[in-house]
Amino acid sequence: MNLRKVFKWSAAIAIIGIIISAVITGYGYYLVKLKKVQLEETAYIYITHEDNATTVMQKIKNAAGNASTTGFKLLAKHNNFDKRKRSGKFAIKDGDCMHSIYRRIVSNEQTPVKLVVPSTRSLPQMVGAISKQLMLDSLELSEFTQHPIYISRVGYTKETFPSLFIPNTYEVYWDIKPERLMIRFMEERRKFWNDERLAKAKKLDMTPEEVATLASIVDEETNDNKEKPIVAGLYINRLKRGIPLQADPTIKFALGDPTRRRILNKDLEIESPYNTYKNTGLPPGPIRIATLQALESVLNYKKHDYIYMCAKEDFSGTHNFAKTLSEHNANAKRYQQALNKRNIKK
Repeated sequence: MNLRKVFKWSAAIAIIGIIISAVITGYGYYLVKLKKVQLEETAYIYITHEDNATTVMQKIKNAAGNASTTGFKLLAKHNNFDKRKRSGKFAIKDGDCMHSIYRRIVSNEQTPVKLVVPSTRSLPQMVGAISKQLMLDSLELSEFTQHPIYISRVGYTKETFPSLFIPNTYEVYWDIKPERLMIRFMEERRKFWNDERLAKAKKLDMTPEEVATLASIVDEETNDNKEKPIVAGLYINRLKRGIPLQADPTIKFALGDPTRRRILNKDLEIESPYNTYKNTGLPPGPIRIATLQALESVLNYKKHDYIYMCAKEDFSGTHNFAKTLSEHNANAKRYQQALNKRNIKK
């Protein structure tokens, strides 16, 4: 074979190599930047610290109708994804290419989640409900809600600490850290207790913690939001007159059984600062995390002359209100008879 033929074959091989390389590069470019995800609506994936490129690609497939993730794989291999991965909730949108999804993740462009902070009867219940909605460990969050030093440092006692939390729906990142979440709760508390609400609390001669304490009792007394301002007004009447609140929910709290339906005379003798039959004024702190409706009901209570209340005998969850003891005794008798009829002993 002469030299000219050698050059021709070498040139041909080189050209073929260039073409193959161009095809591979072009196909890679197509997979990475041109091939689009087709979705009817935006989908989301949740990435944890334990995820790697392989598990993330599987989550993308599951969320995006088994879309090809080869382009993501190429990017992950070329850019050492497993050394720079992120955690959080990330969107996959109609028309996305693997490059845009990859960049969204490594750039930590998270989509916030709507965190529902519920009104619960205890802090552990609230922590459990929150932990189910976020990536954080419930034990880590519990440390902040139970540690005496932290509670004291942020200006509360163990008894008043539940008043920090304002039940609502907040936008946060799914992988938010417990300490950052607690800071967010304090920020939301400051927003809620604006100048207008502080002025209303001052007019009642109450601190925000005391408003939350009374609101927690109102919440336990009734689920009817229309009735809450009336119940709040009744207790405020008692506080102003120096009459013990005699709130059955505080007895249930002292007994450690909020589900009790019937309070017996012997229960009223329990020795506890939460026994509002024996102690005048408000108990040391909230008996639950008060709802927004109850907080507003205390601050904007209904003005009236009622000082007695008794659950209605129809078990509707609402109350008969009374201005005199004789009226109240008649209401109470009907309720007791209804309990007896249903054989409800406690």
